[in-house]
Formats: sequence, C-alpha cells, structure tokens
Amino acid sequence: MNSLVTGATGFLGRHLRLYLNARCHSVTISNTKVNSLDNIENLKKINKKFDYIFHLAAVTKAGDYCLKYPGDQWISNQKINTNILDYWKNYQPQAKIICMGTSCSYSPELPMSEENYLKGEPDQGLYTYAMTKRMLLTGLQSIGKQYGLKWLYFIPSTLYGPDFDLDDNHFIFDLIRNCYNAKNKNIPFTIWGDGNQRRELVYVADAVSTMLSLLQEENQVFNIASGKDYSINEFAKKVCEIIGYDYNKLNRDLNKYVGVKEKLIDIKRTQEAISKQNYPSPRTSLEKGLATTINYFTNSTK
Repeated sequence: MNSLVTGATGFLGRHLRLYLNARCHSVTISNTKVNSLDNIENLKKINKKFDYIFHLAAVTKAGDYCLKYPGDQWISNQKINTNILDYWKNYQPQAKIICMGTSCSYSPELPMSEENYLKGEPDQGLYTYAMTKRMLLTGLQSIGKQYGLKWLYFIPSTLYGPDFDLDDNHFIFDLIRNCYNAKNKNIPFTIWGDGNQRRELVYVADAVSTMLSLLQEENQVFNIASGKDYSINEFAKKVCEIIGYDYNKLNRDLNKYVGVKEKLIDIKRTQEAISKQNYPSPRTSLEKGLATTINYFTNSTK
C-alpha cells in the first residue's frame, strides 16, 4: 500500500507514520519543508500513485491564537485544504482520502454527535479554525458525490501522549509544563478560569489505532474519543500527583479565556463500526496515558 501523509512531522503525523510502517505501507510525507501544500505544484511533482491520502496538515494553535489571527488562519487553511482536495480529485482519484476534523467545530449548544457537525455555531474563540474544518468536510462530500471518489473524515477530541511538541499549548500540555516548572523552577502554577470547565482526552496511539481499524469504511464521519470527560481541576490534580507537586498551591486566573464549559464527544457510531469488524476498541487509561506523557516530557527537558 502507498500512502501520502500531510502534516507528517506533526504530533499525530509522527505516530501515524509508525503505525503505517508497521503495516507495511510505503509512506510519502508532505510538510512545510517537503512538498508544501501552499502550492499545488509541489504536490504534482510527486511521481507516485497512492492508495490512501491522510490529510493531517493544518495551521492551528490552542489558546487565544484564533482570536488574534483569524484572517491569517482562514487564508492558510483554506489554501491548504483546497490544494489537497484539488490534487486528490485531479491527480489521485483512485485514492481514498482520510481527513481530520476538529471537535471545536461542534456547536456547544448541540450534542456532539456526527450528524450535528455542520449544525449550529461553533464557539467564537475558535470560530475561524472550526469553520475551515467544516468547509473541508463539505468539500469532501461535494467532490465525493460529483466524482464518485472515496473519503473518510475523523473528528478527534484533544490528543495527548509521548513525543508531543514541547511548545504545544493545548491545555493538557500546558498543565504538565506549568506543573513541572512550578516544582522544579519555583514558577507559579496558574490555570485559566475556575477549573470547572470539562474536557476530554484521547491517547494518540488509541486514536491512530481507531483510524486504521476503520479504513474499510467509505464516505463516513466518525468521532474519535475516549468517552469520558474530566474537569480541568481533576486533570490538574492527576498531573500534580504524578509530578509530585502540591495541588493546593495551584492558582486560578478568572480573567482568562476558557472556551466552552464542557466538551464530551459521542462515540456510539465509532464503537458500532469497530465492533462490526471485530476490532477491539482501544482504550489507554488516563492515569497510564498521563504517566507516559509526563515521563516523555521530563526526559525531554533534562
């Protein structure tokens, strides 16, 4: 099998490549340094036919990045997505394309099940990024319908695990980094908001395993998540226990942007699809996943 992976040097891309190589896929990578998606001519230079195209590339950062640079983010992501869809339709129509969405595209007013992905309004703090991902799904559906091409669209909750980018500012990595610095550098450990907002994590290896177990599906949207949410305070307490920092010393900044109050993704459709193929549903416990992630971080910062 020949596979093209965009965003191949990112967090998810690195883990996906390991799994694909283990399954004897010949993997071609695309990133900002190799075959950049900013120009479709770079993709056209690849002299190979693919069975699968995994489109992971996106311009995204957590926190308040979307609030500060919505226009830049829109232009960059629309250009990237349009180029890869154009390349798929015109040069790789035999390939099944697998694209990544974001749970940020869900409206906080509706249940986070796949049929609601394009309904309602996303949270304003991540609105631009969320809408570019909705546009990506719309592009897949439109091209697939008109030209009879095959696609899949996965919507993961927040990914975590080893080998993450040390400057990644998604909430769980911020918690780990800030707790470590509080213990070892005596820097105050502060979380945004009161800590009661609820979030969900999915271990990156579990996410990749789920994706690959569903490759035989066609023209479907699937959520990928653990099915269990926790408050930021609960996450912080678990991180403190593993690192060995007194949770009671933690500070809270009530003036910071915290996003939606809760985010828990419905995974019924995904579980049913996996069970039909007799695949075990992967599940790494939060405690084990955090311990592995923190161990990676501490070893990388020494």
